[in-house]
Amino acid sequence: MNFSRRDFIKFASGSVIAASCTPSVALSACATAPRSLAFNNLHTGEELESCYFDGRNYINRELARIDNICRDFRLNQVHQMDKNLFDMISLIQSELGVDTQVQIISGYRSPETNQALRSVSSGVAKKSYHMLGQAIDFRLDGVNLKQVRDVAMDLKAGGVGYYPRSNFVHIDTGPVRHW
Repeated sequence: MNFSRRDFIKFASGSVIAASCTPSVALSACATAPRSLAFNNLHTGEELESCYFDGRNYINRELARIDNICRDFRLNQVHQMDKNLFDMISLIQSELGVDTQVQIISGYRSPETNQALRSVSSGVAKKSYHMLGQAIDFRLDGVNLKQVRDVAMDLKAGGVGYYPRSNFVHIDTGPVRHW
């Protein structure tokens, strides 16, 4: 059976609500539903639609494609991203009832890139989860940023940063916290 992203959103919306928004429970409730996301890396202009979970298993070739679009574009370095980030984004979209493009601001950052960004901004962490492939800065095309932040915080699945002036939300798979 082939599920579209829209079918996933419809199915997952009811499952997520029934599962009281706890990420592990919510994901297990819709564990048999395929998960797809559409990405746009705003720095490179690359776009990607990917069904990265087929309803039973994560699809390694699709995860590798997502890793590539989330790469450190400054040094062209690809690093394995934590697939739980993509599940969090899928849950956020499901909760919001949207099926929209994920606009990537920053995915993986090499230690060199992270240090260069730290030298010009106090908002870049010395031990950033971006360097581990465990963080992504993004926005959802056409979706209110505050709503994205609020749903991400409700999931309590990791760190959530809110940057309205820069127009993005940060999520990571580290400890639950927000700023």
